[in-house]
Amino acid sequence: MKYLIPFLLALLSMSCQKKEVLTPPNVILIITDDQGYGDLGIHNNPNINTPTVDAFARQSIRFNNFHVSPVCAPTRSSLMTGRYSLRTGVRDTYNGGAIMASSEFTLAEMLKKVNYTTGIFGKWHLGDNYPSRPSDQGFDESLIHLAGGMGQVGDFTNYFKKETSYFDPVLWHNNKQKAYKGYCSDIFTENAIDFIEKNHEQPFFCYLSFNAPHTPLQVPDKYYQMYKDIDPSDGIDPKLLPIEDINEKSDEAARKVYAMVTNIDDNLKRLFQKVETLGIKDNTIIIFMTDNGPQQARYVAGMRGRKSSVHRGGIRVPFFMSYPSKFEGNREVDDMAAHIDLLPTLSLLCAAPTDQDRKVDGRSFVPALEGKALAERSFFSYWTRKFPEKYNNVAIQRGNYKLVGKKDFDAAVDDFELYNLEEDPFEENNLVAQNKEEAAFLRTEMDALIYELTASPNLVNSPRIAIGTPNENPVYLNRNDAGGERAVWTQEQVFSYWKVDLEKGLYNLKFKFLKPLKTGGEMFLELGQSILKKHNPLAETDLLQWKGVSLPQGQFDFIPFYRKQRRSNYFPLWVEIERVD
Repeated sequence: MKYLIPFLLALLSMSCQKKEVLTPPNVILIITDDQGYGDLGIHNNPNINTPTVDAFARQSIRFNNFHVSPVCAPTRSSLMTGRYSLRTGVRDTYNGGAIMASSEFTLAEMLKKVNYTTGIFGKWHLGDNYPSRPSDQGFDESLIHLAGGMGQVGDFTNYFKKETSYFDPVLWHNNKQKAYKGYCSDIFTENAIDFIEKNHEQPFFCYLSFNAPHTPLQVPDKYYQMYKDIDPSDGIDPKLLPIEDINEKSDEAARKVYAMVTNIDDNLKRLFQKVETLGIKDNTIIIFMTDNGPQQARYVAGMRGRKSSVHRGGIRVPFFMSYPSKFEGNREVDDMAAHIDLLPTLSLLCAAPTDQDRKVDGRSFVPALEGKALAERSFFSYWTRKFPEKYNNVAIQRGNYKLVGKKDFDAAVDDFELYNLEEDPFEENNLVAQNKEEAAFLRTEMDALIYELTASPNLVNSPRIAIGTPNENPVYLNRNDAGGERAVWTQEQVFSYWKVDLEKGLYNLKFKFLKPLKTGGEMFLELGQSILKKHNPLAETDLLQWKGVSLPQGQFDFIPFYRKQRRSNYFPLWVEIERVD
């Protein structure tokens, strides 16, 4: 007995240690929308109050050189897949270009393969219809708004609320419309906390994807009052501000953004406290990041550009990561990392294999977490509407050098901008004349990547919305996913369509328009070589209904429009398609 008890205790200790090693970490990924690098106190902004995120950052591993795409949907597709967005079919934030191909293997699907429970709360922006919704891409629970922003034209359940769309919204919980009370960021956080509490005894992945501080800039008055009298440039070196763009309008936008960020900060305090209370902090990976630079002109730590720009102000964002049981916190990583690296990194940390039948552009940054240097590699950025425009707002970075193109498709090397980011982090000194050899080398690599990415199968054959399947009925087609003319938004007279994969069947159709239609016109629906037309004898109305319509099977451009006179075609705000046979 004298020797048996220590032996049993040793076995028990080994068993506990083994269990700790084998227990996969929980993952909480927090991302905010249009919050720039400078919208945090820890990044030397004296005018914003973010004590929770600042404290979290100080306890975490801080990546000082973390990059994303210049705009939101591309960032989110890369985050989910580890691939450049063009490979996934995502090429825009609307115009039908923010639908991710259903064949993509997402972070949620990867973690589900090793028995994680998965949930998303907030902004998805990668497809609002089957087969591209969160529930189709690996999420067990989803609470989201439609389109790219709450109250935007594509988010038709909140669009007509205008100045109050962030309050008491109609959201989509597990693909069903549901009315909620309160402010959107509070709602998403509360539901994320409930999800964590319900699932904390098993590995979980919680994707808390705030739509704030994206426009429209709406915030509870309690938070606005904190900032209503501040000067957002007070106490900041003028050299670190885009002075030429600063005015009272941008100052007022900054006040509202800061108020929205402080609300998020308070919400994260509640979430972090719940993680502490549940006793799961040590074995939980928590990440805080943002999706691109700021939309409006304000402090961005002196970097050039903001949202939509391939300069650092548009693509360099905060990234803080905590995993206490495995990595020591309160330290910095200066090596370049990016959104495409998250999936391969979590694959390694969570022992969740990636799908080997596709190219992953990212690489694991676990070596950096372990204090080792990351190998030099190239990182590609671009942003233009519809599809990439050769040499316009495009960049490639390798090591300290970054090549930027903002010219015509036939631009010579001399027309590019070349920066040494180590010596010139603000991208002020164009070195192309002094170092044409480096610029030519990087342009050759840029050319190859543009050619490869624009030939991606998911870009050549755009993702389609499935209609007539039991997975979604009725189907709502919204303006965010409508293609056609560039920048289809709230226009009434515009040519547009939805790319659909239609099952043969009998359907009821509803066409909702922005404003009442004039009587005496005709409603058209074009499906390939098939055209349906119906005269409208009703009084002025913004909703036309067709019942018992037989539609064919096939892949079509679904083109509805109302015509009163020649050259006066009106495109619907949304279409409801319900299969009834």
